[in-house]
Amino acid sequence: MRILVIEDNRDIAENIADYFEPRGHALDFAYDGITGMHLAVTQDYDVIVLDLMLPAMDGITLCRKLREEGKKGTPVLMLTARDQVSDKLEGFRAGTDDYLVKPFSLEELEARLAALHRRGTTRAGARVITVGDLEFDPDTLIARRAGHKLDLNPTMRRLLRVLMENSHRVVSRAELEHALWGDEPPEGDVLRSHIHALRTVVDRPFPTPLIHTIHGAGYRLCQSEPR
Repeated sequence: MRILVIEDNRDIAENIADYFEPRGHALDFAYDGITGMHLAVTQDYDVIVLDLMLPAMDGITLCRKLREEGKKGTPVLMLTARDQVSDKLEGFRAGTDDYLVKPFSLEELEARLAALHRRGTTRAGARVITVGDLEFDPDTLIARRAGHKLDLNPTMRRLLRVLMENSHRVVSRAELEHALWGDEPPEGDVLRSHIHALRTVVDRPFPTPLIHTIHGAGYRLCQSEPR
């Protein structure tokens, strides 16, 4: 992968370089937001590692400008010491694809970047998102499992897309509610009803469930039961 790391903490940047470069990855580094923005817009990268707190331009502003003004769809993983759901939602609204809270494992960082790279390649190429025998085409809005077309309403399609695009991690209830209703979710546990309806179509007719409840955290769509 060709990776842009925008991180003002040089110790963290050096640790990332020491881990990734021997594994064959090519890295560029920026230590402030303005330099990072310039590189992200003028160069082509497979993924971007973006710190939240940066001099000159913070990570949220950078990501928003990258999407809205730079018209760049490069997958972005944001590094932050903040682990509040509200902070993560702010990042997702700005266009971040994934979050990793400091301190973090370099092995996990590599796995998450590889997943983002695969998703970015899917979006740029065939567009069809695949998890196991489940497929969803964002262009035609058609979902199939084991070759069978699934009958999904618009809400179920939005939920399915978010879960499939984030199959490498647990998606919180707050993220799913924001994807459906923005900043004004309805009262009561309406999300649970929509998840139940989605499971009825995606899982119930098939021998292996893909949608898993992670108690106290959210939901994850993946081939095997999360541990």
